[in-house]
Amino acid sequence: MRTKTLLLTAVLSAAGIATSLAQGTVYSVNAVGYINLTIPPGFSIIANQLDNIVGSSPDNRLSALIPTAADGTTVYKFTGSGYSISTYDVLQPGWLPNGNDTLNPGEAAFIRNSTSGNITITFVGQVPQGHLVNSIPANFSMKSSMVPQAGAVDSVLGLVPPLVQDGDTIYQFSNAQNKYVINTYDALQPGWLPATPVLQVGEGFFIKKNGAGSWVRDFSVNQ
Repeated sequence: MRTKTLLLTAVLSAAGIATSLAQGTVYSVNAVGYINLTIPPGFSIIANQLDNIVGSSPDNRLSALIPTAADGTTVYKFTGSGYSISTYDVLQPGWLPNGNDTLNPGEAAFIRNSTSGNITITFVGQVPQGHLVNSIPANFSMKSSMVPQAGAVDSVLGLVPPLVQDGDTIYQFSNAQNKYVINTYDALQPGWLPATPVLQVGEGFFIKKNGAGSWVRDFSVNQ
């Protein structure tokens, strides 16, 4: 799943400077950008890491985030015991049954590209900033970084003890291999075995936690 992240516009500082989020510092109060996700055929786990602002409030429902898609594109949002399933129908046109499932920053979902070639999903919105809290329940859930950053889950994305506990496990899905890449936290190491998970922008994952907790970050695009 290839990803391209750019800033489109920003509320600029007096310096009047806006740059790519991936290339340098953005001097702004609110940074608005887009994320292009290239989805290959089959299953991938994706994440929306921008707030789609409508009026003064975010609208992160599928119908608002992805108003059009390739026919048969299906999104599977994990509920804790199963999946809420939404499928795009070009004859409708729209998501069935209703497109009301959300994909908020910090959440993740499976997407199935039922075509024989790559498709592109574009998220547009405001970069989450400030004191960000991503609640993670015990047992299995699908999660992502709340902000569009790529890197190691610990050193870059802040998924560290005491939130991370011995035996907690991250499952990244490899579309190319059609299987999970599994890493488990070992408190005696301390660290992830066999390797520290590295996430791309727009990538989500399954996490199995022994106890509930909050993934907290204080984030600004001016950092």
